Amino acid sequence: MKCSALIKITSFAIVLLAASTYYTRSCLGAESAHANIAELTKNSLTLPAPKDRRLRPLVVILADNAGTETTDFVIPYGVLKESDAADVVTVSTEPGTVELIPALRIRADMTIGQFDESTPNGADILIVPAMDRAENPVLLNWVRAQSEKGATVVSICEGARVIAHAGLLEGKAATTHWSGLEEMAKAFPGTTWVHNQRFVIDRQVMTTTGISASLPASLALVEAIAGRHAAELTAQRLGLSTWKIDHDTSAFTLTADRIFLAAGNWLAVWRHEVVEIPVDGGFDEISVALMADAWSRTFRSEALATNVSGAVRSRHGLLMETEAGSELGRYVLPVYAGTSASALDAAIEGIAGRYGAPTADFVALQFEYPRR
Repeated sequence: MKCSALIKITSFAIVLLAASTYYTRSCLGAESAHANIAELTKNSLTLPAPKDRRLRPLVVILADNAGTETTDFVIPYGVLKESDAADVVTVSTEPGTVELIPALRIRADMTIGQFDESTPNGADILIVPAMDRAENPVLLNWVRAQSEKGATVVSICEGARVIAHAGLLEGKAATTHWSGLEEMAKAFPGTTWVHNQRFVIDRQVMTTTGISASLPASLALVEAIAGRHAAELTAQRLGLSTWKIDHDTSAFTLTADRIFLAAGNWLAVWRHEVVEIPVDGGFDEISVALMADAWSRTFRSEALATNVSGAVRSRHGLLMETEAGSELGRYVLPVYAGTSASALDAAIEGIAGRYGAPTADFVALQFEYPRR
């Protein structure tokens, strides 16, 4: 093993062990200090009329090329496109490839500069996923400008960090991924940080809990745009029966056992593998995103999409870059034929079968998803 690789692995293990102390002290079993917080928020958005005499809202899903969370970005895109309730465009901070974290690569429809030129009055709704550079000034200035132009802003998971740094959560109630609630409360004391709700709505800002909340939150957004019936029909096509706001934050804790599991998976480099997800034109972007995201959170595997063309469009038009071909020794996922909403369950069960139940539980923890 190269020395540099050994240093990286050792450093990672140290960071994990240090994180154990932090999370045990700050994040485990935290309770909301606001018992009546449900009275401060509402379960549905009230949206203003679309700008520029548009017949339906223009929704922008934002990405930072350097790193944008996979599920946070793709699921709102897939759900809103499936609903046909709004016009949806993907916008990136820069031209070229967008690196999704922890897996997949896509190309956005346009850059923020191109969007500003074509739509000077801005979007009606802006969706902000978790991003690697949450304090990128270019990103923050653009998010702030869209809000000032009247956009309703929806952050998914730790996209709350981005909009908090942009100043959009001051004086509001909000939520985020379970692991970041206490840290965010310290960094942004002017925000009321809410536990035990899947998503929180305060005026024209909506925030969500962890990664898996992207699906119910997107359906709540469809309901706000097109009504309950449209949301129900969309949910049925996706294979989801409900999108309740109820949630138990205290069910998600990072224990010492889970820290050592992650460290053990990461350090056992001889067991690491690449997981291939073959995709063809018209693939279901929701199920592919959920599977790639899940299989890339085991700390012993990374997932990638494969297609000989090098790039392929999804069912609803998302352009995904792919590896050109398969390689010997890689694990190829079986073709998934289930519903979009069940893809995460299928991925977690597949991970349990290949790596064991503790690793599957650790993946579900990262998704803030109660494993069935």
